[in-house]
Amino acid sequence: MGSTAGMDEGKDLIKILVAEDDPDDCLLIRKAVAGIKAPLSLFFVSDGLQLLDFLYRRGPYGSDSKAPKPDLILLDLNMPKLDGRGALSLIKKDNDLMRIPVVVFSTSSAPSDMELTLRLGAKSFITKPSSFQEFKSILSSLVDFC
Repeated sequence: MGSTAGMDEGKDLIKILVAEDDPDDCLLIRKAVAGIKAPLSLFFVSDGLQLLDFLYRRGPYGSDSKAPKPDLILLDLNMPKLDGRGALSLIKKDNDLMRIPVVVFSTSSAPSDMELTLRLGAKSFITKPSSFQEFKSILSSLVDFC
């Protein structure tokens, strides 16, 4: 569930919750983050319902240690059970969750997806890059959102 990358003693751990259903993209994210010189901890969920369970600490995420409040949510749009659009809408309507920055990270480059997610409260919309170097560069810059 959680993994740690770039641990620096004395700095607060930046907790990033990744909502992504593609195992290959999850692996790329893990590998890219491993090279970032920042104290990061990653948590992964594979659909919108798991995302909400994590945020509300329900079911298998029933404790602070299993589901700490994230500093950033990296959100895929096209996930099973509850897609990213629906999950984002629910997160931004909740007074306890609305302040968590959400960055949409999707294969979509449709202007309608960008407009909708930004209107719903996403901090940014990033189309997934095709190269590992671009992937790493984008993930490194996301630390600035925290």
